[in-house]
Amino acid sequence: MESTPTTGSLVWRVSMKWRAAVDRVVAPFGLTHAQYVVLASLYGLAQSGARPSQRQLANVTGLEPVYVSRLARTLDESGLIERTEHPSDSRAVELTLTPHGNDVAVHAIAAVRELHDLLLAPIGGVRSARNRELIALLQALLDNPLQGELA
Repeated sequence: MESTPTTGSLVWRVSMKWRAAVDRVVAPFGLTHAQYVVLASLYGLAQSGARPSQRQLANVTGLEPVYVSRLARTLDESGLIERTEHPSDSRAVELTLTPHGNDVAVHAIAAVRELHDLLLAPIGGVRSARNRELIALLQALLDNPLQGELA
């Protein structure tokens, strides 16, 4: 008996496949997928001059603040970021990329962009109308106010 997979199981399987693929691509940079998410997000924020706190970075990435704290500590120990006391909130930690972290981020982001082209080829690639539609659909699911109630 063949059953139709649920949306949730398909999203889960795509997510796991995507995560494993990103893990393989960023491993040569000494990163895991989660570390890459923090590093790349910090790089993006830094391009606009932002120096986010760990909590702000957690909000941007969708990761739990305690997990961002652990990842940031590891990235700090690796010399990729610096964690300093936030100038206006002594309880907060501010994150900045080191020059080495900036270099690693640039190269890792380029590698992941190439991977995205490969992963999205079945729907026409990164710049396709189908990908833009997929992004809109996924964003609608993320923006669902019930999501917060279920977590």
